[in-house]
Amino acid sequence: MPDQKAMAMTRAAALPILDAGATVAALPWSRLVDALEAMLERKAAGSTLAPERLALPLPGGMLLAMPASDGEYASTKLVTVHPGNPARGLPTLLGELLLMRADTGQRLLILDGPALTARRTAALSVLAARRLAPRARGPLLIVGAGIQGRAHLEAFASVMGTRQAFIASRTRASAEALALHGRSLGIDARAVAGADDALAQAGVVVTATTSTAPVIGDGVRDDAFVAAVGAYRPEMCELPAALLHRARVYVDDPAGARHEAGDILQAGLDWARVTALEDVVAGAAAPPAHGPVVFKSVGQALWDLAAARLALEARQ
Repeated sequence: MPDQKAMAMTRAAALPILDAGATVAALPWSRLVDALEAMLERKAAGSTLAPERLALPLPGGMLLAMPASDGEYASTKLVTVHPGNPARGLPTLLGELLLMRADTGQRLLILDGPALTARRTAALSVLAARRLAPRARGPLLIVGAGIQGRAHLEAFASVMGTRQAFIASRTRASAEALALHGRSLGIDARAVAGADDALAQAGVVVTATTSTAPVIGDGVRDDAFVAAVGAYRPEMCELPAALLHRARVYVDDPAGARHEAGDILQAGLDWARVTALEDVVAGAAAPPAHGPVVFKSVGQALWDLAAARLALEARQ
């Protein structure tokens, strides 16, 4: 009789596990943007399931669980967030995503959670810019020089052909470091003392901070595109209320945004003025005729699933 324990161990050992580097390599920017667009179309067609994320308080942090399915595949991402980890020599964010077949539950792949999250978030911002503001011109301004700032710089350069960028951060050293990375990619990138110093020039603005107060003023150009990706709790806010009230506002996940999009909640914006990106992708809503355009992203498990599907395809 087969040794069931040995068989289970063999199956587990055969499950591919992609570290951060391998996860990044499996998610090239252009193909990831296309994969997200396809997932948005599935969501608009009603063929996906993704409940609200489960948040479990932990000592000094939080455990987040994010399951999703599109009928063919299912995934769940487990992420822990511990703000005190850097003092211990550990990353603030730790986690992984497990991909499986929806019809059998067969485990297929494990990906690095933080790397996947950074890639799919930036790729979704690029998709939103492409769909909502295809004529946006001028330099890119990134506010926040962390993981998301870096991912967005790379994504916009790779897919949108961005060749000039300004970087603003709480510390000059962080801004200079990201600008140096940008120059290594062939981008004319430089650090600025404050975001508002470059706001009038920027055609595309990305805010990627965890601030509880606006990190830019209302000097955004009328033809600009703004992707706000950092604030993910009601008490967080990166954009001024005046900007939201004069902009055309879009979100990646309407249900999640109603609980988590601090920028919109604190501005007291009428939700009737907020449009889902999936509606534009599916043709149910027209893209904006003019700007400024604000895209608020709070994250969604389906975007993780889209990335995981792409990574699996790359291995087949």
